[in-house]
Amino acid sequence: MVVDYNVVLQIFFAGLVSFVLVFMSIPTILKVSYSKNLFDEPGRRRVHKQKVPTLGGLGIFFGILFTYSVYLDWFDYQAIPYLIPALLIIFSIGIKDDILVTAPIMKLMGQIAAALIIVGLGDLRITDFHGFFGLTPDYFGSLAFSLLFVVFIVNGFNLIDGVDGLAAVTGIVTLLGFSFWFYINGEVILPVLGAIVTGALLAFLYFNVFSRTQKIFMGDTGSLLIGFIVAVFAIRFMEYNVDALAPAHLYTMKSAPAVALAILIVPVIDTIRVFFLRLSRGHSPFAADKTHIHHRMLTLGFSHIQIAVVLAVVNALFILMAYWLRDFGTIRLLILVLVLGLAVFHLPSLGIRYRLRKMKRQKNLRR
Repeated sequence: MVVDYNVVLQIFFAGLVSFVLVFMSIPTILKVSYSKNLFDEPGRRRVHKQKVPTLGGLGIFFGILFTYSVYLDWFDYQAIPYLIPALLIIFSIGIKDDILVTAPIMKLMGQIAAALIIVGLGDLRITDFHGFFGLTPDYFGSLAFSLLFVVFIVNGFNLIDGVDGLAAVTGIVTLLGFSFWFYINGEVILPVLGAIVTGALLAFLYFNVFSRTQKIFMGDTGSLLIGFIVAVFAIRFMEYNVDALAPAHLYTMKSAPAVALAILIVPVIDTIRVFFLRLSRGHSPFAADKTHIHHRMLTLGFSHIQIAVVLAVVNALFILMAYWLRDFGTIRLLILVLVLGLAVFHLPSLGIRYRLRKMKRQKNLRR
């Protein structure tokens, strides 16, 4: 692979500009949050013990939008159709929820509207199932499946944003996983966009995880934005690897949907696991509880940063495995990733059960 240093510098400075913008904007956002009393209050389902500003997503959105717009004009890149209007809708529903609290149905309607813009008007659709049971969707099937996919990924990222750093670190790892494939095949715009979002998230992580006096959460604004952008990357990734386009690429891949699942393993598997766990207990799959993997790991004594790092390492290992087995076959690799993912994500629950049995045995011995 020949390295184009001009492209590398463009990618690097895209991330750097975004990082600086977010890093400079968050202190101002914190001042506004404190002056207007815009905080996330501690509660029964909250893992933090003090009130924390929740408008970090505002800084992330500003850094991404400004840098992306500048790069489109400056380097004459081909824009992703209707991405900015769709992100504006996602930002609107997220910021409203962070400040005033939005009804779940309104958030869902906003997500569907944003997905319709990028999928319907922008024609960013999943048009090929890559040989999955020989199925090929028609236009409306493709439209419906793509809409569901976008909404699922957006909510998956929203659900994992339960401890410091997790959603941001997961966003960085997934974007790097997708961007690397585009880069080695000579594509520029998606690696640049990935660098822009990564730079914004790295700046946010400083305040969210490491700063003691300027702590801030990304709120729904940030998690919804990350989920939406990652969903765009995933669809482009799968469409980029359809058989009709494969001969033009430097590197080919026959199992793109399965590789995409491996890259998205944290939000996808956690959402699926929690959904069926709630159903098995006779609860609504949409009812809020503490069954997510980060809640389980908190119960085992992991700190917030330890949870983010451990799940990032797990995510990276799944990405490496999927890249290595990228021509294994869509169905076989999908089954492997799903089974292995569910097994790995069930380990914290097994750890809790083991600890409870051990405590019960010790209690019985004392009697």
